[in-house]
Amino acid sequence: MVLNKEQVMSILPHRDPFLFVDSIDELILSNGEKLADGKTIKYEEQLGCIVKASYHTSPEHPIFAGHFPGNPILPGVVQVEMMAQASCFTLVQVDPNVHEKDLEVALLRVENAKFRKPVVPDMKLEIKCVCTKVRGMFVEYDCSLYHKGQLMSEATVFASVKING
Repeated sequence: MVLNKEQVMSILPHRDPFLFVDSIDELILSNGEKLADGKTIKYEEQLGCIVKASYHTSPEHPIFAGHFPGNPILPGVVQVEMMAQASCFTLVQVDPNVHEKDLEVALLRVENAKFRKPVVPDMKLEIKCVCTKVRGMFVEYDCSLYHKGQLMSEATVFASVKING
């Protein structure tokens, strides 16, 4: 594990019940090398970098009480949010001290969202995000959610990113 939940929370402004990343499991550079402590890349070198993260869909999560009673399913919009939250962790490779700074990330666009299988309570999801475009302070990621190796959903997310401080 690269980052535990406490470290994730030091970077993301989200909190329960709207925090959808439990851990960052791997950060892989575009050349296939795993991120080593202290290794940094330039902002534009995020292209091709991969984030692998995890999230457990707790049966007690309040969203399942209303979506849907008797047949709980994690909403697609939450799955997209989960992918968007995980994607910004390529920034840890750009600035390992990002948790000490003011990070401003805004989701600007979602494309090609596909929800292939229902995500239900008590699933351990693997989130994979690949940085496919870097243009100035704008980044794009191809993201996917897996459960036990099965593709559950996927989307392309486009965001603006600012690191202040």
